[in-house]
Amino acid sequence: MAAPFRSLVEDYPRYLKSFELFLERSSEHQCMQDFIHNTLPDILASIGGGRSVFNVMGVGSGAGEIDLEMLAQLHLKHPHVKVDNEVVEPSNDMLHKYKVRVSTTPDLDHINFEWNKMTASEFEKHWQEKNPGKRMDFIHMIQMLYYVKDPEATVSFFRSLLHKDGKLLIILVSGESGWGKLWTTFKKQLCNTEISQCVTTGDIKTFLDTEGIPYRNYELLSRMDITECFTEGDQVGELLLDFLTEVIEFSKNAPEDLKKGVLDLLRHPDCSKEVDGRIIFNNNLGVLVVEP
Repeated sequence: MAAPFRSLVEDYPRYLKSFELFLERSSEHQCMQDFIHNTLPDILASIGGGRSVFNVMGVGSGAGEIDLEMLAQLHLKHPHVKVDNEVVEPSNDMLHKYKVRVSTTPDLDHINFEWNKMTASEFEKHWQEKNPGKRMDFIHMIQMLYYVKDPEATVSFFRSLLHKDGKLLIILVSGESGWGKLWTTFKKQLCNTEISQCVTTGDIKTFLDTEGIPYRNYELLSRMDITECFTEGDQVGELLLDFLTEVIEFSKNAPEDLKKGVLDLLRHPDCSKEVDGRIIFNNNLGVLVVEP
């Protein structure tokens, strides 16, 4: 059954506001940066096969902050290599921010940026027409598989583009996180059936295991302060609830029983813990490094 609510992604300004609040309230970017600086370099060391130009692709790159961090680590590991970097991002606003970031970041002369303003599925068609034989050294899909219709088919397509020593990096919320519990419990009521909004690394691991596809798995510990969600009418709390449920004005539009069920679960030890009087949500991420 389709969720009876309007999805937050339909109201881009509200989505952006709630997303920025989420980043401010969570350790999401910090835990990703820790992974990029401490674990990713060894993964990147094994790619490229000694080639002088590496082909890199970011699918759903957003404003490019995380992309540029990874490209910096790639450059440290392979300082003499040039990079062709395909950026796939459907949002004009995000692409503009990415281009501004590139123009103000020093030492990117070794990277050629190709801008693709399109969704992952549009890009798939475009790529098959334009570059059917081109192979990639490193592809990353960070927090984007929620927005495709068929995550397994999307993973399969992008994996098929890898060189024999290439790597596909996927980051999503962990199946063991509070998100995983929330979505397992309220999938029918909350999850938009047009996209795969409720997918976790647990779902992708099940697919990879079934297909016998080799991968490495990492858990990134992350937390998010959701205390205001429990204060009726609090603006910060309402935006955070919208982000957690992906529903526009959830607290106004949800039936009382659903609202109570969601709030009770968010406060439950399966999802959150209380620390110094604050309610801290388990925002753990999963990282999958998929082999060709």
